[in-house]
Amino acid sequence: MTLFKEPISDPRIKRLNVEETFGKTIVSEKENWFSWEVFHQKKRGDHHIHVGIVHAPDSELALLFAKEQYGRRLQCANIWVVKSTDIFTISYDDQDMFDNATAPEKQYREASGFKVMEKINRYKKLKKEKSGTP
Repeated sequence: MTLFKEPISDPRIKRLNVEETFGKTIVSEKENWFSWEVFHQKKRGDHHIHVGIVHAPDSELALLFAKEQYGRRLQCANIWVVKSTDIFTISYDDQDMFDNATAPEKQYREASGFKVMEKINRYKKLKKEKSGTP
């Protein structure tokens, strides 16, 4: 059981007429619902894309709710649910850690050094000249 020190303002829990004892509200495990982020995969091999949030007491129900909410409307191969509190992020103040992600001596790893479009355009131009079409 979970004990809350302050009165609960969540309408889903208020409707349950949860008994109050000694100024604390007692809520059973299944009555305490969490937010779950939903990620949807359109077809196999595609990336999972964040499509919304569902509220559920556990992962099984969250997956069921996500399937009902987002799996019926869109073409769907797979759905992930992740508890919102389990998602961590880096502060925007720490953005400088990504500025020099590739060391200068390893610039060959970046695709910016390849001039493919120039070669393709040169080939197309040469092909047009040979065929005689303007």
